[in-house]
Amino acid sequence: MSSHPPTPIRVVLLSGPSGSGKSLLAARSGLSVLRLDDFYKEGDDPTLPQVVGSSDIDWDHPLSWSADDAVAAIEELCRTGSTTVPAYDISLSARTGTETLAVGRAPVFIAEGIFAAEIVSRCRDLGVLADAICLTRGPVTTFRRRFLRDLKEGRKSVPFLLRRGWRLMRRERSIVAHQTALGAYPCDRDEALGRLAAAAAGQVVQARTAA
Repeated sequence: MSSHPPTPIRVVLLSGPSGSGKSLLAARSGLSVLRLDDFYKEGDDPTLPQVVGSSDIDWDHPLSWSADDAVAAIEELCRTGSTTVPAYDISLSARTGTETLAVGRAPVFIAEGIFAAEIVSRCRDLGVLADAICLTRGPVTTFRRRFLRDLKEGRKSVPFLLRRGWRLMRRERSIVAHQTALGAYPCDRDEALGRLAAAAAGQVVQARTAA
């Protein structure tokens, strides 16, 4: 149980492998969205991790991202309804400015990103967590969606995208297992939409009972 006083607004943490459709699902929900990708570290940060056996930066490692900044923004949104967030350009690996995000009087908002599950326990301890979801689509589908999206947006070079995509496809099941162990509920798009609607209505959604 949280020792913090209840907040007027709570957060649904939406995680899942890169390319699983988190951003599209969040947009479809109609809820306000905090993009957790905007809390990536900048490309010249000396603490950025590298892929083992490679000179590539491991942008899929939690140490490439500022959990402290993300949690601070979530807590401020839950307590005041607005916060200042960085604007991050993935193709440049850099923060390019700031912007204000306001969620108004809505009872919940979504914070989505591949590292959302990393902060489940912190948000629960702060008393701001409404739900935590891990969106799953299957390794092959996710690989295709991720590559086409990243190519269209020019996020990184094609060789980098192929290396990353192959690595993530082989790791997808373990990624989902890790996020589930951190407290995110694994489900497909339709079940996730149902959980988001329930959270927006103030309902408590129970996890499935293991067979």
